[in-house]
Amino acid sequence: MLCFIKIINSQDLRVINNDAFQRGEKIAYKVFYDSFVTGHVNAGEASLEIEKEDKIIANRSTMHVIGLGKTKGLFNFFFKVNDRYETYIDEKAIAPLLFIRRVSEGNYKKSQDVTFNHFKNIAISNTKTAKVTSYVQDIISTFYYARTINVKNVKIGDEFPVSFFLDDSVYTTKIIFDGREDVKIDLGTFKCLRFKPMVLSGKIFSQPYPMTLWVSDDENLVPILAESGILVGSVKMELIKYSNLKNPLKSQIN
Repeated sequence: MLCFIKIINSQDLRVINNDAFQRGEKIAYKVFYDSFVTGHVNAGEASLEIEKEDKIIANRSTMHVIGLGKTKGLFNFFFKVNDRYETYIDEKAIAPLLFIRRVSEGNYKKSQDVTFNHFKNIAISNTKTAKVTSYVQDIISTFYYARTINVKNVKIGDEFPVSFFLDDSVYTTKIIFDGREDVKIDLGTFKCLRFKPMVLSGKIFSQPYPMTLWVSDDENLVPILAESGILVGSVKMELIKYSNLKNPLKSQIN
């Protein structure tokens, strides 16, 4: 599908300043479920890794990111998850050129490849060619693009709009800054910026802002903790391991 990407002039795409991440970075999380009935249940693990190699797509340097998520232990008997996502992010424009999705969640299976042409603002999947917004993201590249946003002088209530392409449709969301907070996890205590990303309401999420995300208050802007309220209980994701960060993790409190 790479043949669909037509690069006219490598200088035509935007240039985003990236001081937050680099090739070789790997971050890993534990995922757990909390409710009054079940208590604290270790549900699974997730990881994001930027491959060290420079992947060239249509004469553009990209960062190849692999995201994995899977359930573990007894949770597999209730709802087994084994997901793999890959995105190739244009290194200068911080926008995806290719997105690969392999999802297995219970009885739900999804296999889809999407290529993005940011000159013509189109996305081409296995099933559709769609018009998209300028520099639209995929659901993994969104996370990295958000880390490049300048939050040095951020104020409570500030909003950052982001559009992403999923299931052949474009969604527009926004990330709202909600304040600063010290967060204690197993790795230690971190000074964090607290955000509330807007997510899609539906059968699982009962309100547009059920998620809270705490990211390190330093140049890396690494997610330290995430919590999503669902209809019964909450799902949390906590940082357990990191390596090859671009900058020292100065937000950690000794």
